[in-house]
Amino acid sequence: MAIINNPVERTERHFPSAKFPIAPFLPGLLFTMGVAAFATGIATLPGISKIGAMLCAIFIAVLYRNTLGYPEKCRPGIQFTAQKILRFAIILYGFRLNIHLVLQQGPSLLFQGVFTIVIAVFTTLLVSNWLKGDRQLSLLLGIGTGICGAAAIAAVAPILKAKDEDTAIGVGIIALIGTLFTLAYTLLYPYLGLTALQYGTWSGITLHEIAHAAAAANSVGADALTASLLAKLARVFLLIPVSFVLLWWVRRQSKETEDSTQRASFPWFLLGFILTSLIGTYLPLPTEVLNAIATLSSFLMAAAMVGLGLNVHLASLRSRALRPLLAMLVASVLVSAFSYFTLIL
Repeated sequence: MAIINNPVERTERHFPSAKFPIAPFLPGLLFTMGVAAFATGIATLPGISKIGAMLCAIFIAVLYRNTLGYPEKCRPGIQFTAQKILRFAIILYGFRLNIHLVLQQGPSLLFQGVFTIVIAVFTTLLVSNWLKGDRQLSLLLGIGTGICGAAAIAAVAPILKAKDEDTAIGVGIIALIGTLFTLAYTLLYPYLGLTALQYGTWSGITLHEIAHAAAAANSVGADALTASLLAKLARVFLLIPVSFVLLWWVRRQSKETEDSTQRASFPWFLLGFILTSLIGTYLPLPTEVLNAIATLSSFLMAAAMVGLGLNVHLASLRSRALRPLLAMLVASVLVSAFSYFTLIL
């Protein structure tokens, strides 16, 4: 019997699983995290801060892919980041949702949020269908417009079995249009005839991302910011029932077509999202801890956006994204107009 003197070799012989299973993922993890850190740094610069780290991360990834190509050696870690870490980031995102505050102070906001989602989704799909645009990308954009931007798109993409490229394109479009609307809201405020509270509610119930709603309302004052965040949290809360409705719809479609490959798997990460929402709502966590979790969630989301952005081909972006973008733009304008008139009437 051969004697094994090398302790490493002896470990590998008796415990094959001790070969560091993380090794194949490490290059991709370092790549996505490095780009996310760079994007986060850029997003702090004047002017670019309006865009945000996620959109910066996507732009960098798309530019890299279409100039230098896909980093094949990093593929396992990149895919892990775009799928697993993205879901973990969404779970952490739940800490931002104060369920008690929404249910106690914002029942009317929930109804307004429902109208926002219905108008956004149906208008986007209707206009896109008229323009003969891509249906799945349009659905992602409609949901992102109606609920909470990139987080909503990332949450429903696995349920809809959306391609990573479609998810990345949708996130990029929603972040870009949301940023433009934020700037427009800020410039238009003096001419709208809204009080600070009305303006805050309008921003929260119509703008795409939490960051967009906060940025638009913060320029008016603390009262507007509070109203904006409450209205936005009401829409984030609706991500939960909307996700389960989509799950039911996709499964029903798969049964009708008898196509088992299209059947949606249960989105277990949404249970994590609900759990973190309950923890953040009912456990007395220090503000510093919640802020740290929010920062980590945003960073991991940016890293996941790098993984998704590396799947984007600019040629297909030009050919597939223009019509859904126009449809989503029409829906965004309609949502803003509808909400504005309900506030002033």
